[in-house]
Amino acid sequence: MKYLVLLCDGMADLPLPEYENKTPMELAKKPNMDALAKNAYVGLAKTVPEGMKPGSDVANLAAMGYFPADYYTGRSPLEAASIGVDLKDKEYAIRCNFVTLSDEENYADKTMVDYCAGDISTKEAEELVAFLNPHLPKGMKLYPGVSYRHCLTWENENDDLGYLTQPHDISDQKITNYLPDPEKAALIKDVMIRSYDLLKDHPVNQKRIAEGKRPANSMWLWGQGRRAKLDNFKEKTGLNGAVISAVDLIKGIGILAGMDVIEVEGATAYIDTNFEGKANAAIQALSDHDFVYLHIEAPDECGHRGETENKIRSIEIIDEKVLGPVKKALDEMGDYRIMILPDHPTPLSIKTHTADPVPFLIYDSQKSQSGVDVFCEKEAKETGVYYPVGADLLSVLIKK
Repeated sequence: MKYLVLLCDGMADLPLPEYENKTPMELAKKPNMDALAKNAYVGLAKTVPEGMKPGSDVANLAAMGYFPADYYTGRSPLEAASIGVDLKDKEYAIRCNFVTLSDEENYADKTMVDYCAGDISTKEAEELVAFLNPHLPKGMKLYPGVSYRHCLTWENENDDLGYLTQPHDISDQKITNYLPDPEKAALIKDVMIRSYDLLKDHPVNQKRIAEGKRPANSMWLWGQGRRAKLDNFKEKTGLNGAVISAVDLIKGIGILAGMDVIEVEGATAYIDTNFEGKANAAIQALSDHDFVYLHIEAPDECGHRGETENKIRSIEIIDEKVLGPVKKALDEMGDYRIMILPDHPTPLSIKTHTADPVPFLIYDSQKSQSGVDVFCEKEAKETGVYYPVGADLLSVLIKK
């Protein structure tokens, strides 16, 4: 038996008044998902436990069968594992976004123009990371990641830095009320302010501005946590697993779980990603693994940017260029099960995550079930099937 989890990050949404109150999942032409849904076990699951922030870190841990309350120590430690950072016991990993802030003189008066600095290239970002490192306080080091996503480590015994706001939660808002708590994380705040002074006139940014692109004119620090540990996935499930993703967060979870992490050239985590490459990687991985976790970030990024047409289109591309070919390959391999779900909703109207339950389908090639006509939030809810603990879904998928 082969098992595939197709995780469409942020795919769920709210009804769009301008589209007859339909969601992107309803509007998207996705014949492959809908065909599976007609003969699948369909319902809703709450992947974000009560009291926890609705991040992709928490939600993807749940989708992989790890109870977030037991394993979650913060987002950045998971990303750190992906880029080879071995955290010490009294060391923080802190996520660093390169962002675009407006140009008011006082840092606190600035607005979050773009949480990803116009999707700055990895090459440009690496140059900025190398430039910033000598200017960081003692005990801090910045490690390059992909595009705008990077990791700062900080040797610090203080166990409470307060809440550091996610930049994609405050798009188009003044940052005044979202800066680090000066009593708990004064140095973090100072580093962010200092980074603006250092980056605003950097040659990389001067060139980006000349080309009509948004500058990466500030670090934004968030998602802090201590070293993370996960139970080995194979020992936990009996399955030999692989992870395919463009983002360090998901790859880090796979590494910590002892799964094989498969890199795909041209994977960008946006709608321009290499969808065909991901599908081919999944097919190859399924030939020599029992379980593949195929994560696609594009719907989430489109949600954060408020790009309605792109979000709808991203779902359609996933259906056509990923699910279609992978299912065809699975049909030739033998018995299999597929689970498709988002990790959390990323509504276009608010451009950030919510903790609402997400729709899921589980298709078993050996067993036809009475499912739904369209795989979407509304029809999943109407089945009456609901899992209040999203981490239980993996057991449902692989149960004998």
